[in-house]
Amino acid sequence: MNDVLNRLSPSLASLPVYVPGRPIEEVAREHGLDPGGIIKLASNENPFGPSPRAVAAMEQAVRQLHLYPDGSATAIKRRLAETLGVAPANLILGNGSNEILEFVGHAVMRPGVEVVVPELCFAVYPIVTALFGAEMVTVPARDFAADIPAMLAAITPRTGVVFLANPNNPTGTRTSADDVRRLLDGVPPDVLVVMDEAYIEFLDEPVDLIPEVLSGARPNLILCRTFSKIYGLAGLRLGYGIASPALIAAMEKVRQPFNVNSIAQAGALAALDDDEHVARTRGNNRAGVAYFEQAFAALGLPFIPSHANFVLVRTGNGSRVFGELQKRGIITRPMGSYGLPDWLRISVGTPAENARCLTALREVLGVG
Repeated sequence: MNDVLNRLSPSLASLPVYVPGRPIEEVAREHGLDPGGIIKLASNENPFGPSPRAVAAMEQAVRQLHLYPDGSATAIKRRLAETLGVAPANLILGNGSNEILEFVGHAVMRPGVEVVVPELCFAVYPIVTALFGAEMVTVPARDFAADIPAMLAAITPRTGVVFLANPNNPTGTRTSADDVRRLLDGVPPDVLVVMDEAYIEFLDEPVDLIPEVLSGARPNLILCRTFSKIYGLAGLRLGYGIASPALIAAMEKVRQPFNVNSIAQAGALAALDDDEHVARTRGNNRAGVAYFEQAFAALGLPFIPSHANFVLVRTGNGSRVFGELQKRGIITRPMGSYGLPDWLRISVGTPAENARCLTALREVLGVG
């Protein structure tokens, strides 16, 4: 049959598909549950929601939705620059940090280019690599974390991009400052290093790579961050990249006009001023990670010590446990798609949500 489907790119047949955490409403319909009684600990979201200041600012922005947003996002770029100690020319905004990763694909990836990633990496890296016809080189993990010497050894003259998330999703592992420096020093200057720092605000002593960008010593480095996690604005889809002005200018050429909407700009601008909300979130997360890790240790459940806002725990048959928890109104994330069928990733919620999740997990596993 001759139809438009025959004209689709052959690469689509093997293109990976991102599978998000299940929505509350869908789980409620499937299991006949009250949506108000379901807790979602699947997508590493902020259990406190957005800052009240951000909510107020967004409500104001709604009244101006007949106008196009500021295509250059001038106000939020200026405020971000002040916060980070960079210039607006060092910043590019995206519809979520995922779009920043797509900009990298547009700018650097093409058939014949290799992309080096650690095993157990964020699912979007393989998707972007495949989307632009590049070849992914996956380096086996070491103790569930990135093996930096092995990643450096995997670089060839065909390598165009190296991805590293710190802390890493889905494992929660952290790459040490020494290993980060080793990576940056070892990567050739014509290879772009993408440091995904979506969870950096949860670290007590993060590796600060902004001076590396500002000094001009690392023109092949871009840092990717987001408002989705600690700022609680995942539904707005707003992320940003920090890099040299020359690299930012190149990526601006592939950015769609008005890619960041007015509500997102208003909410993010207000969120940057709410230090109390960020501190409260960070404190809750620190306590929540400790709560889960101590409980898992007491139950004899293997887990990966986490530096993010979730914990990866081995439950045995993660898909089954995931399904049983759903019946009890708790959404988690099975890890079969990452090659970890016996593991679950559980996001940190409020103390009450964490306790409810742990009680249900004990019941499902028949332990404790």
